[in-house]
Amino acid sequence: MSAKLFVGNLAAETTSMEVRELFSAVGTVASCQLIEDRETGRPKGFGFVEMDSVETANAAKAKFNGHDLHGKALKVDAAKPRER
Repeated sequence: MSAKLFVGNLAAETTSMEVRELFSAVGTVASCQLIEDRETGRPKGFGFVEMDSVETANAAKAKFNGHDLHGKALKVDAAKPRER
């Protein structure tokens, strides 16, 4: 069963490929999506990484929460369901 993580405090120059490669050091990344502003197309500074299992998601959270990427400490936590 896969698990989705929230990844926050991303620098503007961070790419989806960078985040995917970083998290793949812990396990298989099912998907990686960085969120952009609809009107400007500029990054909002957060995204979501889906790991292939709860165990790898927990390992990634433990390893990368506070990890320095482009001079910013990442905030990694379990993604919460979207409110409608």
